[in-house]
Amino acid sequence: MAINLELPKKLKAVAEKGHQGAAEMFRPISRKYDLAEHAYPVELDTLAELFDGISEAGTVSFAGADAFHGAEAGSKKNVNGANMSALINAIEVSWGDVALLLSVPRQGLGNAAISSVANPEQLERFGKNVWASMAITEPSFGSDSAAVTTTATLDGDEYVINGEKIFVTAGSRAGHIVVWASLDKSKGRAAIKSFVVPRETPGVIVERLEHKLGIKASDTAVIRFDNVRIPKENLLGSPEIDVDKGFGGVMETFDNTRPLVAGMAVGCARAALEELRRILIDAGVEISYNKPAHAQSAAAAEFLRMEADWEAGWLLTLQAAWMADNKVPNSKEASMCKAKAARVGSDITLKAVEMAGTAGYSEESLLEKWARDSKILDIFEGTQQIQQLVVARRLLGLSSAELK
Repeated sequence: MAINLELPKKLKAVAEKGHQGAAEMFRPISRKYDLAEHAYPVELDTLAELFDGISEAGTVSFAGADAFHGAEAGSKKNVNGANMSALINAIEVSWGDVALLLSVPRQGLGNAAISSVANPEQLERFGKNVWASMAITEPSFGSDSAAVTTTATLDGDEYVINGEKIFVTAGSRAGHIVVWASLDKSKGRAAIKSFVVPRETPGVIVERLEHKLGIKASDTAVIRFDNVRIPKENLLGSPEIDVDKGFGGVMETFDNTRPLVAGMAVGCARAALEELRRILIDAGVEISYNKPAHAQSAAAAEFLRMEADWEAGWLLTLQAAWMADNKVPNSKEASMCKAKAARVGSDITLKAVEMAGTAGYSEESLLEKWARDSKILDIFEGTQQIQQLVVARRLLGLSSAELK
């Protein structure tokens, strides 16, 4: 039986709206904010209001934790796949500009963390109107999230947070920060919890903004937490340290965010493929789907190979989001799609620069920018090597202690 890969009607609306916003709002200002690193793209405020309005209509999800957290069965606000809706939107908007997507208010990666771990009261409090960045990485570690040294100590009705986080996307812009910290270092990874910290809280210090290879329109901050006090109710989920459950509760965040990052790579790579096709056709290269690759020019054959690789990443990404919407454990698939799509995105954008020649390497087109932007998608939310390690553990049934 053939598989119907056509998007449902509601998701087609998501794709159309996302693509329209990318084409009419993102592409025209893409180069402007690539050259003006750290300047806030004020045009995004209008887009954020548009996304909020569509989400409030209860037909599709764009903004906040609600974009990852579907309504109850039978509810009129059921969005027919909240994770898939957020993913399709990310793909289409990333076709316009990945960095600008990461800068849209209330679209932060921390919102996915809130959705994954928060209890119903916290979802009501933080789910719709909060823009949250996510602070995991520290100066002493990168991909090993279990190595968190930032601490959260209970003092009466408040937690006191101390530590330093680096590479915090939207860290100086988002109104809230989801901070990963340890309640008790002696209990290892099981004691690591996530906390919602308002950025204006005393003791939250943005030390600096990084200068980067790509995604220049998105700010990336180093943030220090110096005796930061927050209500104990801002600890997401349960405060109990469950050694048996281990790190699983916090790691559920990645099952939501990794497909999104994969979707960003899919969208960026598709933009590069479309631009490369235009350049090749203008140069007289015929690309045919009715002839085998070996019977076409080298450029056409290479383009067809890239396009097939892109489609593999796209399908894996759709699968991971579908599983999340249908409550099917997707940790392995989330890492598979992140590994495949992110690597494909980086490979395709670089190859497009090469094949386009001077037009690709200069600022004549956005190809060189997409090549710079796409590299981070193969690094943050877990590097290529980490994703392969996670997949291997799931396939072999081994723990992190057994397979490092």
